[in-house]
Amino acid sequence: MIRINGPHFIDDQGRQLMLRGVNLSGSAKVPYTPDGATHIFEGFFDHRQVSFVGRPFPLEEADEHFRRLRSWGLTFLRFLTTWEAVEHAGPGKYDEEYLDYLYKVVKKAGEYGITLFIDPHEDVWSRFSGGDGAPGWTFEAAGMDITGFKATGAAIVHQTLGDPFPRMIWASNNSKLAAATMWTLFFAGKDFAPQCKVDGKSIQDYLQSHYIAAMRQVAHRLKEFDHVIGYDTLNEPSTGYIGITDFNAPPGREMIGPTPTVLQSMALGDGISQPVQYWKRDMLGGINRQQVDLTNQEGRRAWLEGKACIWRQHGVWDVDANGKPVVLKPDYFSSVNGKKVDFVQDYLLPFWNRYAGEIRKEKKDAMIFVEGAPGEGIPTIGEADLTNIVFAGHWYDGITLFFKRFIPFMGMDFFKVIPLIGVNKIKKSFVAQMAHFRTLADEKLRGAPVVIGEFGIPYDLNGAKAYRNGNFTDQINAMARSMAPMEANLLNFTIWDYTPDNTNERGDKWNGEDLSIFSRDQQKDAQDINSGGRALEAVLRPYPMATAGSPTHIAFDHHSGRFEFTYTHDPKISAATIVYVPNFQYPNGYQAVVSDGEYKTDTGSQRLEYRHSSSQAEHTITITRK
Repeated sequence: MIRINGPHFIDDQGRQLMLRGVNLSGSAKVPYTPDGATHIFEGFFDHRQVSFVGRPFPLEEADEHFRRLRSWGLTFLRFLTTWEAVEHAGPGKYDEEYLDYLYKVVKKAGEYGITLFIDPHEDVWSRFSGGDGAPGWTFEAAGMDITGFKATGAAIVHQTLGDPFPRMIWASNNSKLAAATMWTLFFAGKDFAPQCKVDGKSIQDYLQSHYIAAMRQVAHRLKEFDHVIGYDTLNEPSTGYIGITDFNAPPGREMIGPTPTVLQSMALGDGISQPVQYWKRDMLGGINRQQVDLTNQEGRRAWLEGKACIWRQHGVWDVDANGKPVVLKPDYFSSVNGKKVDFVQDYLLPFWNRYAGEIRKEKKDAMIFVEGAPGEGIPTIGEADLTNIVFAGHWYDGITLFFKRFIPFMGMDFFKVIPLIGVNKIKKSFVAQMAHFRTLADEKLRGAPVVIGEFGIPYDLNGAKAYRNGNFTDQINAMARSMAPMEANLLNFTIWDYTPDNTNERGDKWNGEDLSIFSRDQQKDAQDINSGGRALEAVLRPYPMATAGSPTHIAFDHHSGRFEFTYTHDPKISAATIVYVPNFQYPNGYQAVVSDGEYKTDTGSQRLEYRHSSSQAEHTITITRK
């Protein structure tokens, strides 16, 4: 049983745990039946007639994948589900077959000694606004027409745009009409769309209550399992329009491809054509305007027949005597009753509290995993707010992710969004960036534990050259560059991702992403547990699974195989320290040198068991290849 003790996870014997694992899985964002891979348009708009049974894998494959993950020492899962998977058929219509399937998969994970937390995954609101998560009927509740999003520029969607789908353009949807409207309604509909009601409820209460009720269905099904330690609140929430002060400026962080301003988005959605700017990013962080195109010349609307634009209805904007869109309330989204709004404190934190309260009606001791909106930080929690929480923020090696190239001397500061030049500067900055997560948890979340909920690299680097020549050197080095700062900061993490049905051609089946550490297309020998793994030289690393005290130093060099681990012991703990030592890294065995005490090894379970002496406070284990 895993418990929280201050900033750490501990087991029943008081040992400090280091949790390492993966997100399972990338393709869980899309339906299994019919195949919801984002390059397939056929049947896309039939959003009520889908099934997620088979995500993350068919039940008959469960043993294979859980056996592999256990062998790889990745025994802690961020297990993906979606609101759509549970409630796609309509409000209050839960997919019982999916919930039964989910129960069986999660039960099987426990049989392999795998611990997990549930992640209700959501990117840019929904599949129908270019991401995943929310059911299609949520747009209908707001009066939006998902078939009009392409023509009006309300969203850039792989299924309707077709191939090639520009890399990472999906994230720009947070600033476009469809997703921005839905996020605003979800978090702050009472304040910003008071006239919008569904079944007598404010749109905010309607959406939040359905989302939370769907996740309660999941929690209810899984409440008997001790190895399900908690629930994430919401993957990468967005501010929508909340807090904007300039309706005529393009969004800074999301300027890529066609980038209408807020006013243009609203006008386009109401059938008024607009000259939209196209932007392109370069590796040094520059943003360059490429062209201006007149969008929505046919006058399509993003709203259902007979439904008004919510924002025009509320007097935010209108057209002047010449038919030109104009802003009528420039401070509409930035203040309420004369008070400046703060998204994280005014809207995100109350949602966290509401969500936690409802989930804990099913499992009172559930840990609640929280994360902020990208670029917006996290709220400061008070004494009256939720407890037993875990900070599960995300981090990526930005240039490698965005451009799908690994350049050893180029990096990006994830928080400041500035380029880094020089190998040593990158290394130092990456360590500092990861330390920032611990600082945020201490300052904002009363010292909660930290799990990096997502990090990873695209494996189709350099035009997917490795799939043709078999040389994964860049992938190995890129992944090692991301792993090292995790170790330097003694962080828990779940890698993005492990996708059982990943292919070289279509990656993780979602928006052209290809970050899975496993692929059938790399699997040459089904009898070899490691076959199919990508960049395992960097991914499979020794680490202390359970420490009879507090780790102070961890380092691993994947080139030499040298592993160093230092900790100070807790005299109240009598149990041994357990270190995972992957056979993959030590095919000819290894030598262990300890500062004191004694140890024994078990290559079958890939464990080293160490019992320190009481003659000194600090202890060191060093492992090298034979």
